[in-house]
Amino acid sequence: MLAGPTIRRRRLGTDLRRLREQSSLRLEEVAQHLGVAPSTLSRIETGKAPTRTSYLTIMLDLYGVDDPEQRRLFMDSAREGQRKGWWAGSDELLPAGAGSYLGLEAEASALRAFQAQVVPELMRTQAYARAAVTASRPELTPEQVDRVVAVQLRRQEVLRGSEPIQLRLILDESVLLRSLGPVSLMREQLGRLAEASSQPTVTIQVLDLAGAGRSVLAGSFGILSFAEPDDRDVAYGEGLRGQVLFEQRESEVHAMRLMFDALSRSARPPRESARLIRELASSL
Repeated sequence: MLAGPTIRRRRLGTDLRRLREQSSLRLEEVAQHLGVAPSTLSRIETGKAPTRTSYLTIMLDLYGVDDPEQRRLFMDSAREGQRKGWWAGSDELLPAGAGSYLGLEAEASALRAFQAQVVPELMRTQAYARAAVTASRPELTPEQVDRVVAVQLRRQEVLRGSEPIQLRLILDESVLLRSLGPVSLMREQLGRLAEASSQPTVTIQVLDLAGAGRSVLAGSFGILSFAEPDDRDVAYGEGLRGQVLFEQRESEVHAMRLMFDALSRSARPPRESARLIRELASSL
């Protein structure tokens, strides 16, 4: 399957950084040749920005890449990285960084996530999604809310198909208790979580509010992993206004892996968690 534009940009940026370092050139030196700020080149090397073919030509010359076939492959990657994602039509309504995240999520093979406040978008029913967007984005019109909800529901395609994402989800118990609408809405949403917990590619754990063994506190975050060995894990968190904050430094990503493992040990096992979710749904 052809990789999407976000992962293409990320892979190309990794290759360009490797070539620059092999050529013993500093970021500032190459940026000067390109006529751009070092921060612009840094965004290219981290995959946060597409690579213009005119810039790529200069970089390949600087790095001594002379093989025509290799140069063609780099150019193809740059052009693919400039394509727009399926969410582009609603990009102006999405929080900062959301587009880049969606591109990575679509290519990921696994996602480990902890959610402290609300049901994550991959697990939301349409009614819950609309209520959550309305509650967190009061500035949006009903039509804009519908567009954001449509993006959230389309994201759930990664859970289906021949190669669904492997999802490990830890929910703070408050997520299950926080009502965003009428009883029927919450009953449907809890039912959705209970149903998902029985799927072989989904694992859900609940972190009790009053658990005696609870010893870990964290904000909502996630870690994306990829099938290709060269595609390193990416960790993300949520900012105050919903923006997606990325972290690709291995030390920070490793710290988040340890945090997730600690949360998992403190949470209920999957079977107990599924039973709790069903009991809460039945009590409504």
